[in-house]
Amino acid sequence: MGSGKTSAGRLISEALGVPLRDSDPFLRATYGGSAAEIAARDGVDVLHAREAEHVLAELGDGEPKVITAASSSVEDPRVRAALDAAFVVWLDAPDEVLAERMRSGDHRPAFGPAAMRARREPYFREVADLRCDVSAMPPDAVAAAVLRAIRSPAPDQDGPAPRD
Repeated sequence: MGSGKTSAGRLISEALGVPLRDSDPFLRATYGGSAAEIAARDGVDVLHAREAEHVLAELGDGEPKVITAASSSVEDPRVRAALDAAFVVWLDAPDEVLAERMRSGDHRPAFGPAAMRARREPYFREVADLRCDVSAMPPDAVAAAVLRAIRSPAPDQDGPAPRD
């Protein structure tokens, strides 16, 4: 949702030495358009199905990577189930910040953050291992927080903190 996911994802993938797989290039390469173009041409439901397809394909090959996924993908129960084995970072911010950031690129469809939050927040709470407020954290701070979380589990845990 215009939250700096590609910038933070790039930093994380470089630090871990694994590939970055971003939904925006996937949509362009596979379906010949940006998210906004696909939504306008084929409809929002088709766009969301294609965004979920991206996440499922990337998780399905078993290779370690950083996936910068469209927020709509959490609405798909198959994606939520597949994310169970992944470390999931929720890049969040107040609605007004997300609305401003969504206007920053013509590749983004014109969706309202409040409506998206109402639908998606319960799913993000279900799948997220870490929540970062990108209104207060630039991409380098998000990357640092993610790297700390995946490299330094809490003393009483074998891995990242449990989800809500």
